[in-house]
Amino acid sequence: MAAVMLRCLQPNIDEERYSDKGVPTVTSDEQIKVEKNIAAIFNYFRNTIEVDSKEPVLHRERHIAYLKKGLKNLPEGFQCLDASRPWLVYWAVHALELLEVKLNEQEAENIIDFLKRCQNPAGGFGGGPGQYSHLAPTYAAVNALAIVGTKEAYDVINRDKLQEFLWQMRTDEGAFRMHEGGEVDIRGVYCAVSVARLANIATEQLFNRTPHWIMRCQTYEGGFSGTPGMEAHGGYTFCGLAALTLLHAHHLCDTPALLRWATNRQMRFEGGFQGRTNKLVDGCYSFWQGGLFPILHTLLAQEDAVNMSAERWMFNQEALQEYLLICCQHSRGGLIDKPGK
Repeated sequence: MAAVMLRCLQPNIDEERYSDKGVPTVTSDEQIKVEKNIAAIFNYFRNTIEVDSKEPVLHRERHIAYLKKGLKNLPEGFQCLDASRPWLVYWAVHALELLEVKLNEQEAENIIDFLKRCQNPAGGFGGGPGQYSHLAPTYAAVNALAIVGTKEAYDVINRDKLQEFLWQMRTDEGAFRMHEGGEVDIRGVYCAVSVARLANIATEQLFNRTPHWIMRCQTYEGGFSGTPGMEAHGGYTFCGLAALTLLHAHHLCDTPALLRWATNRQMRFEGGFQGRTNKLVDGCYSFWQGGLFPILHTLLAQEDAVNMSAERWMFNQEALQEYLLICCQHSRGGLIDKPGK
């Protein structure tokens, strides 16, 4: 990557910095503060690259060690995520899969045993053993088991009871609540559609009217909100587009408006993505916003709407890569959302 002129080292990069045009606000002050921190890191990197021309690189071994350690035990600061333990497993095994690291037999057995204890007899998975079934950890658990990919992992999923649980979460409008008596939003829809497709239990009746409920969440900006009438958001937008695509109903989406909204979420100076209009850059939206583009790319190519390159997404890939590699890698492994976090 360093063989070409890095974007963050180009002399005109400061032209991309934010200007409040003499009208400061709380959010503009925060934006300027973040850019100041990132500019300091970019300047430090200028000196680093003179010593090590291979930079920036993904510190694979540090991240692998961090993820492997997290599968065994976590520091006490993670207590607040006690109701999200299948998510912690999924994030770790998914990241290891992306790093092309195969779990050993004991690691796979431990994951299978733990997730098995998170599944409830009535269907679905809770955030930990003995916790109520919830669509979010159900999604995480099913995906983690699919990544493990052994017969023992697949056999954990009680598909009949899982389908019953999905029916219990379904609303008359075709949306899904996250848990019994819980909130109804687009996350629930995506989690339900995704696990149903993965477990091969999706039916036309289960998702009757669901695409039309999803479309009620596409806002005037082009992105999707959590529920009808709310603000467009990166995580919700991914859930909406991914669910529509899995339901073969993507033709309902206003694709040009969505593409315009998504491309405008990449920050001009930082290179990473923000989650909503007028918000700060955040590394996690590299997935939620960045994940939109391969789906959009595929849909547009199928529709022959444009001549799509097989090598380029519709955002500045190098800028995003530089933000993640230079500003977001932690020295002990793992990634942060922005410098100082």
